[in-house]
Amino acid sequence: VVIRLTIPQLTEERRRELSRVVRKKAEEAKVAIRNIRREANDSLKKLQKEGSISEDEEKKRQEDIQKLTDNYTREIDGVAQAKEKEIMSI
Repeated sequence: VVIRLTIPQLTEERRRELSRVVRKKAEEAKVAIRNIRREANDSLKKLQKEGSISEDEEKKRQEDIQKLTDNYTREIDGVAQAKEKEIMSI
């Protein structure tokens, strides 16, 4: 059994709407990453207060976390831009 569906071409308005959805999803992903960063930094502060790690170690780990956050944020931006470009191309 074969089912065939005809899907009309996307209109300019629909493309713009999908583009906005992509931007919104990208922003949600970046917010999620920032929340994870905040939780990780809070955990580091807790460990430092307990004496499990030194202040220098805490700072180094925070820098590592920030680098990861920046990398993933850039990756999300790149994917979102590529997807918007793909959506807007005819």
